[in-house]
Amino acid sequence: MAIKEYEVLIVGSGHSGGMAANILTQKGISCLMLNAGPEADFGRDRTLKSAHELPYRGFNQPGRLPHVFQATEFNANQWVDEKEVPYTHPPDAEYNWVRVRLLGGRSLFWARQSFRLSNFEFKAADIDGTGENWPISLDDLAPFYSRVETIFRVTGRKEGWPQFPDGNFVETTFPADTETIKRVTELANKRSIQVSKWRHAQGQNGLASSINLLLPDALATGKLDMVENAIVREISVDKNTGLANGAHFVDRHSGREMHVKAHAVVLAAGCLESTRLLLNSGIANSSGVMGHYLVDQMYGVSVVASVPEARDGKAKPGLMGGSAFIPRFRNLTKNDKRDFIKGYCVNISSGGSASPNFFPLYGAELQEKLDSYAGSCVSGGIFGERVARYENHVRINKDVKDAWGIPVLHIEARDSENERNLRRDAANTIEELFHEAGWEIICKTDQVNPPGYSIHEVGTCRMGNDPKKSVLNKWCQSHDIKNLFVVDGASFVTAGWQNPTMTILALSMRASEHLAEEMNQRNI
Repeated sequence: MAIKEYEVLIVGSGHSGGMAANILTQKGISCLMLNAGPEADFGRDRTLKSAHELPYRGFNQPGRLPHVFQATEFNANQWVDEKEVPYTHPPDAEYNWVRVRLLGGRSLFWARQSFRLSNFEFKAADIDGTGENWPISLDDLAPFYSRVETIFRVTGRKEGWPQFPDGNFVETTFPADTETIKRVTELANKRSIQVSKWRHAQGQNGLASSINLLLPDALATGKLDMVENAIVREISVDKNTGLANGAHFVDRHSGREMHVKAHAVVLAAGCLESTRLLLNSGIANSSGVMGHYLVDQMYGVSVVASVPEARDGKAKPGLMGGSAFIPRFRNLTKNDKRDFIKGYCVNISSGGSASPNFFPLYGAELQEKLDSYAGSCVSGGIFGERVARYENHVRINKDVKDAWGIPVLHIEARDSENERNLRRDAANTIEELFHEAGWEIICKTDQVNPPGYSIHEVGTCRMGNDPKKSVLNKWCQSHDIKNLFVVDGASFVTAGWQNPTMTILALSMRASEHLAEEMNQRNI
């Protein structure tokens, strides 16, 4: 029996892998998708239980998933078990690597905030005077953004601001702003800070995932086969041509070693998993850049204020509730001199309640305070951009292996003075706005969660025009191996302050169409 040889092997089934499969199969190209986990069967695997029925009352089991702050006893099974697939980091540089190995990957669980990058990100080196520009601009990616936004049914309000590019939005009627949101907007505008609304992927039936928006069309072509529970160990290379020719993988349950052949390979396993696979394969790194420039966004800066006239249940109709979104407003002009480069956005929410952690009280006195402040709070938090720095990197730790004997990643990422200055500015600015509004500040922190917490890690196989400074070209194609593509967040040059999902999808669409064209012309 002949072993089937596919035209393209796709590793990973999340947004980037799903998009690659969607585009390639509709171009008539046969694909095999390897996914490290199974398809979720909610009818079989999910049960309804009250917190009191669980051993840890719904809280995360101590010692289980110590780096996944999002984990609880209710959802622990959806995350990758860190004991089964560990990673290492220095004791003084914690890193939160949050992974999902279900079919659809993290596309099953993202928050669906949907932004385009702007030329403030694509051409950041021209603005900051440091780092590298992307080899593409917003104009290059805009047509693909528009197509992605149509598929994912992104809502938003068009503004015409260069740092906050408009998209191909679903027509939406936003509710009228409440008095608190109007007040924040008025005060921000006086500081020349522009205020808008969130941009959000509606998807279908509340799910905006690879499994319902991308893979069904690919499967319908008859050109896509999928293998679940396939742990990819290494990309194989033809010794005569130097081209990628498939992958070695192991069955997750039986431990059986297998190999699949393909004319081209597309990596879409997620930034760090794709990089781990390439490093373990020992390929595509003539530049020495692979694994470096790991970057993501800062989360954690938060200011919470209480609106006095809303306390004790006295808020009049129209006072509280609603939200606002402030896109990046720092370092947009040469006249804006700061002690940091890059910028941040601010999410504003009105109508929340105070956390017990905000007050040095306990017992009946604490409960009385919480009851008084219930529904009276306005909060502001940020997504802050980190600088892509060479020293923030990943490498293989050969002394530690996962459950299938594959060496794991060692991750080193630390914030610099630039990040500390940025988050201090953010906390102070939000506090000033709330104070000017006449509200009581009840919580303020300029501290952030460890790198990785945002689950937006990017940059470890950056693209560029110079093969000596980058791993991929502008098509997400390896400089060293022309039939190898990396279409997830690893290709990013800068992170931006934006959720990266729309950019990952647009890049994967663009790269996949280029691959299809190259294959049709027999260049690959």
